[in-house]
Amino acid sequence: MTDNHGDRLLRGYLSSRLLLVVIGILTPVGILVVNGAAFVMRNLQQFRIGIAVCALISSLVLNGLTASWLLRLQHQEWATIVATIVVLATSIGAAIFTYIGMNNPSHLPDTLSVLTALAALLVPIGITYFSRLFANGR
Repeated sequence: MTDNHGDRLLRGYLSSRLLLVVIGILTPVGILVVNGAAFVMRNLQQFRIGIAVCALISSLVLNGLTASWLLRLQHQEWATIVATIVVLATSIGAAIFTYIGMNNPSHLPDTLSVLTALAALLVPIGITYFSRLFANGR
């Protein structure tokens, strides 16, 4: 029984130490994130184009990866052309809507920017998930 009690004490001690380390790390990181966000908000007009470019690149990567996976299932030339057009159009749209949505810092979080970001994340993930279900069902 003594070993079991000692193990519980050791686990409690280590978990409390781990909690203190996590809090010790997360607090300064949180302070840096908040200050960085405040700096971006004060200078939003200068950051808008950079954020829009990042949205374009992110959308190109996510949609491109999804399209490349789907094209493994369909090896026809027309599918490659359609996928390329869809990836480019949705990525450019994401960048434009992000740029427009960040027009006024007093209206943030902006519905258009939030919906664009959610669509940029969820659409490629959803398409990949459901296409894998369909491909595995064959």
